[in-house]
Amino acid sequence: MSDFDAIDSLLASLTPQPAIPEARVRRDLRERAGLSKAQAARTLGVSPSTVTGWERGRDPSGELRTKYAYLLDGLAAKLAPSTPPPADEATAPQPALDESTTSPAPGPAAGDGMDDVEALAAPEPCVLCGQPARHQVAGFPQHLDPAQCSATAPAPDTPAKRLQGRAAETVTTVPTGRRVRAASTTDPSSAPIAAAVAETLEAHEGDVEAATAVLVKRAIPDAMALLDETRRGGRYAIVAHPWIPDILRKQSARGADQIWEARPRWTRPELPAGWHEVTALDINGAYLSALKTHLPLGQLEHTTGKMHDRRRAGVHLITPPAWEHGAYLPNPIGNRDEPGPLWVTEPILRLLLRLSGPKYALCEPPEIHESFTSGATESLLEKFRITLKEARDRAIAEGDEVMLEYVKAMYSKFVSTMGESNYNRELYRPDWMHLIRSQAFANLWAKALKAHDAGLAVVRVMGTDELHVVGDWRRVFPEGRGVSEVKVKDVYAVGTAPTDPAAAGQTDEN
Repeated sequence: MSDFDAIDSLLASLTPQPAIPEARVRRDLRERAGLSKAQAARTLGVSPSTVTGWERGRDPSGELRTKYAYLLDGLAAKLAPSTPPPADEATAPQPALDESTTSPAPGPAAGDGMDDVEALAAPEPCVLCGQPARHQVAGFPQHLDPAQCSATAPAPDTPAKRLQGRAAETVTTVPTGRRVRAASTTDPSSAPIAAAVAETLEAHEGDVEAATAVLVKRAIPDAMALLDETRRGGRYAIVAHPWIPDILRKQSARGADQIWEARPRWTRPELPAGWHEVTALDINGAYLSALKTHLPLGQLEHTTGKMHDRRRAGVHLITPPAWEHGAYLPNPIGNRDEPGPLWVTEPILRLLLRLSGPKYALCEPPEIHESFTSGATESLLEKFRITLKEARDRAIAEGDEVMLEYVKAMYSKFVSTMGESNYNRELYRPDWMHLIRSQAFANLWAKALKAHDAGLAVVRVMGTDELHVVGDWRRVFPEGRGVSEVKVKDVYAVGTAPTDPAAAGQTDEN
């Protein structure tokens, strides 16, 4: 009997979730009442961004849902028109029910003395069944008689109906040996990330800020779990803790190792005389794009000699070539004051070799002295990168700022903690960290070269994602939030406009 008592207690503890209107109605009620998001958020005890999420379609749960429903009901009652409906509308005959329909208990009518029930001037979709209703309750159109909803409500989507609809769809056939990928608006690869966001939001009753903080905090273990999932069935196994040469080890607890990443910090020495409008462009997802780079698979092996093997990747001790184009382009190895050999990463060496080739001929080839390399592939993190990219694209398309921040934290923290970090003990690859970061710098340098070749004046190149140019940049770079696009960070002016004596009122009296 105690088991049944426990079940009864559990059932008694369950309370039905209060109904709330659709997203556009929520925002409309708040705006018609003249309330700001900050006012509503302060009253409900949440942040304005959480209210924004609710007005975009997210549903709160628990106590927050009850409070929000109470607020919306109150706003609807306050904003309901107080004038009586026209006589012809008030006395319009109601549609007769089917005689075969069992008559339920009578529901409330407009004339029963209930202040929150009013007749509508024109039928509107019922919030319960979607069919035309001639009354509104607490500001929401709905049928007063439940039988009208049950009689007109659409039949549930049963598994049999779904199977019939699926059988009626056109099946695309492909030649043997090729995979069929179902077309869908939501890519299945991003589904686990979206599910994690939805579960966290539900656990925090729709509080956007609280859910975002939790997801960002667990971004590192989640990224490692995603890496394991995307590498399942892969051709190469990830060597997570190989032997590392001393040049990749920190020289002190707070010091750095000997690898030069070539981070750019360059500003054009001077521009032509006159006034110039400079646009600061922001490169989207710089570290996310940099995950596509040649990474060494196993333990780094030491070699000497001047030859570069493109089938391997790692770090190289080189003497960099002289750079004679600093007046309009930054040095590919960054701002380095000390002359002589230095340890550079694979992306920087490949960039220098490319620039020394016949296509560009911007410098001499670098002199390679020794290397620590291993067999490499450019696709080691490709599935991982594509999954995060598709989740990022989905978040942008749906206006999901929680997922966007979560994805950004996953790939940025993944890169920053794969070296000597106490926050990620599952992966110890400082060589990968340097290579990925340098790939982001090399990608930015390549965009500066593209801008220069297209006739733009490159004014500044900074960090991983900042490119300042003068000129019509939209004919060179697409604008947007995608990883292959750029967005405007700032627009400012440099220089002085030439003085026009005539415009200034200075004329020669002689």
